[in-house]
Amino acid sequence: MGPESYYDILGVSRDADDKEIRKAYRNLARKYHPDVCKEPGAEERFKKINEAYSVLSDPGKRAQYDRMGHEAYSSASRGSYSGGGYSSGFSADFSGFGDIFETFFGGGFAGGGRQNTGPRPGADILVKLRITLEEAVFGTEKEVEVEHIEPCLECDGTGSETKKTVICPTCGGTGQMRQMSQSLFGNFVRMSTCSTCNGRGRVPETRCRTCNGTGHRRARRTVKVRIPPGVDTGMRLRMEGYGDFGDYGAPPGDLYVEITVAPDRAFTRRGDDLETTVDITPAQAALGSEVEVQTIDGRTVSLSVPAGVQHDTRLRIRGEGVRWQTKPGDMLVRVSIVIPERLTDEERELYERLLEVEGRKPSSMKGAKKGRGFFHDVVDRMKETVK
Repeated sequence: MGPESYYDILGVSRDADDKEIRKAYRNLARKYHPDVCKEPGAEERFKKINEAYSVLSDPGKRAQYDRMGHEAYSSASRGSYSGGGYSSGFSADFSGFGDIFETFFGGGFAGGGRQNTGPRPGADILVKLRITLEEAVFGTEKEVEVEHIEPCLECDGTGSETKKTVICPTCGGTGQMRQMSQSLFGNFVRMSTCSTCNGRGRVPETRCRTCNGTGHRRARRTVKVRIPPGVDTGMRLRMEGYGDFGDYGAPPGDLYVEITVAPDRAFTRRGDDLETTVDITPAQAALGSEVEVQTIDGRTVSLSVPAGVQHDTRLRIRGEGVRWQTKPGDMLVRVSIVIPERLTDEERELYERLLEVEGRKPSSMKGAKKGRGFFHDVVDRMKETVK
């Protein structure tokens, strides 16, 4: 049995509209929120619910997910990381949801909204990657250089030389400062982030001299990105946990890889189809012919050109387009009828005979030399005039 799809996680059908998806998400988020549900695995379920909603609530992501399938889409969110001593687990994307608990159950302080406390997650990183059309069609692996924030190696990201933290003496571990003010309308309480611990609620026991107590350092690392078949320009692959390192104890951010597919000399992408051009002669167009066409991966396939084909007609070769996990696209071969610029004596005689059969007369030029072309004939006539 395969993994749950995002539709299965939310308990909706594949043709569910935005209203159904949002309603299912709200009900499940209310049920499995870690502050409410104490069942084993509730937190992990809550993360999956948010991940599913983050994809299905976005029209672009949903379309990409439907086309690629769950396996290909989810594998695009995983990669390998080299050059660091830090490994990360799952980190759901909660951006745009706000505080779910507050939304469903109320809360907050007088004079302002609810303040987030505790360790802050790391920031996301966006890099752009340019690939060839062939790599986009068949998928590939690429290495990208990423400059990001990672844990300080001396203090393991704690910011403390002893690798221990203590409760902030300024805020008493709340991460917030409470300020009272008086006005004509009474007393007001204003909550602000503690400037000593920056909202963490804890400070290093002994400040690390390498990172000055931040617990972070800047570094460049190589990330291997697995690009699934069928990606296109503008698509973003998310690699969970490969962004900036957050506060000690908080999840890291994600790495987003935005794809740009370079133009190809021989092929143009049309959705899931690939379009190319084949040159044929007037005789091949009139009588029909078998021609060889090269596919995007370098193979040669035979194409039957029907008799009487017109210039710019598109012929189809099934299954030679973009390779999704489901049904692949086709290759569209646009026929270009090429008129010869120069003719041999034999070819000229045949074309003249054809004109006679059609009841037409060929154009003539006094002194024209057969087989040399119109441009050379004009040059010869100019030379004779000069003489």
